[in-house]
Amino acid sequence: MRFRGLRFIVLLLAALTLTMEAAHVLELPQKMHYAPGLYSAVNSTMYRYFALVGGPLTILTLLSGAGLVLALRNQPGFRWTLVGVLAYFVAFGVWLLVVEPVNRTVATAFARDPDSLPQLWTALRARWEYGHLAGFVLELLGLASLLWSVLAEHTDRPGGLPHTG
Repeated sequence: MRFRGLRFIVLLLAALTLTMEAAHVLELPQKMHYAPGLYSAVNSTMYRYFALVGGPLTILTLLSGAGLVLALRNQPGFRWTLVGVLAYFVAFGVWLLVVEPVNRTVATAFARDPDSLPQLWTALRARWEYGHLAGFVLELLGLASLLWSVLAEHTDRPGGLPHTG
């Protein structure tokens, strides 16, 4: 298997990146019913490390994924790798267009008038939560495609398993 180390890095980073969106999705059903004050308190305190850790993870996933796509041109599994990496890029685009503007709006309101946050979060809650849900679906599709790309590379071998000897 060519580029085994790079594939490993991309798969690991993609899986770690997906964990953050998965956490949002698992929280979504309960949080959609929170009172404005509780929702604001949770969202204003819970996600600092999502940005500090998740931002770099996402960028590393995108950069290493792009590198893998370039490295695997004309190789078995290329198309699935391309689909997987593109799904992560589209998920990032969704975050930039849907979720990040909410984050920016809330940060601005926090600096100007922290007491306005419960009502502001109430108005923006669906956009923020469902933006993360869309990101999760895209990243899950991306990770599944990346995993399939490894399996697709070995379809010419008995059992579809890599030769290790």
